Amino acid sequence: MKKLFVGSLPLDATQDTVKELFSEFGTVRSIELISDIFTGKCKGFAFVEMEGHEARAAIAGLNGKAFGDKFIKVKFEEVKKRGGKGRRR
Repeated sequence: MKKLFVGSLPLDATQDTVKELFSEFGTVRSIELISDIFTGKCKGFAFVEMEGHEARAAIAGLNGKAFGDKFIKVKFEEVKKRGGKGRRR
């Protein structure tokens, strides 16, 4: 299972529209659409989980594609690692 970061989504994007877009490339396991706590509107990005080969196909097919009034960015989620020396206080 791979998690994808989807950026530059239009503010009127919904889970259904994002799922429809990604379903063309395979089974969407989950979608986490990040929304504003006060308005409930999309903040412009989401996380989508798909199988590895389907995720790679989605990146190849959707990265830079027009969706609504924007060109979306699709890439594998980057997990930030805690680095450095010593302990955090």
